[in-house]
Amino acid sequence: MLRLEVRNAETPIERKPPWIKTRLRTGPEYTQLKNLVRREGLHTVCEEAGCPNIYECWEDREATFLIGGEQCTRRCDFCQIDTGKPAELDRDEPRRVAESVATMGLRYATVTGVARDDLPDGGAWLYAETVRFIKKLNPDAGVELLIPDFNGVPALLEEVFESRPEVLAHNVETVPRIFKRIRPAFRYDRSLAVLTAARDYGLVTKSNLILGMGETPEEVRTALKDLLDAGCDIVTITQYLRPSVRHHPVERWVHPEEFVEHASFAEELGFAGVLAGPLVRSSYRAGRLYAQAAGSRLSRPPVS
Repeated sequence: MLRLEVRNAETPIERKPPWIKTRLRTGPEYTQLKNLVRREGLHTVCEEAGCPNIYECWEDREATFLIGGEQCTRRCDFCQIDTGKPAELDRDEPRRVAESVATMGLRYATVTGVARDDLPDGGAWLYAETVRFIKKLNPDAGVELLIPDFNGVPALLEEVFESRPEVLAHNVETVPRIFKRIRPAFRYDRSLAVLTAARDYGLVTKSNLILGMGETPEEVRTALKDLLDAGCDIVTITQYLRPSVRHHPVERWVHPEEFVEHASFAEELGFAGVLAGPLVRSSYRAGRLYAQAAGSRLSRPPVS
């Protein structure tokens, strides 16, 4: 284990409070979707990140696809996805994802992926091609694309933006004071700049904040202001759930009432779409949130 992981492991897994509960519903839709993902050799965030909503979302025929493989070239202290040297790029993956969207009959597909700093383009082609393929095979389907920062390289970001997803998401995840410790390979200001660039390109933008990793409520409010100023249209606010003892300990369990307060604050600030709660995840109910936000964001001008 890394030195950081050894230190994390000194803290046992925390006991969850009573409001952190999910219902196990493995009905026919969930089973069919699970079999499809296995058969097509796809990776989903639902599984890789241990999402607590997997049974609910899959039973409702909603899923988030993970592209680029199972190994990420970066390590964030909250993330369940393994860090390591990725396998060779699978250039057929965009087709398989698009065909699976068609097979599942999805009206709105969310796509994210691992960071691929091992590739010259950081995986920009893969992200863009996946959106293009989904739109080609599913002209009536909306696409939400959750991207890494591509080190802020304008040409790589533009390549992705040109694929025109309905929503371009990039998650800051935490507040500036603890950002470097939690996400050492990312930079807070650079993540905000990615959102600004996407908004200026004319895309609907989205980001996420994870609570319970050491931030204060005031820092959350400041981060929300930063996101809005950067041109973020939609925000989700979530509770950190520790994947294993190797990961960052849970500093606090945020009470549901605090999530309501943060959501109200974000709405008052002017976000076009807000979803907050202990079991909310950035792609949870993504299609509904986009539909809610699509109209109201039109009154907001580009950032620069």
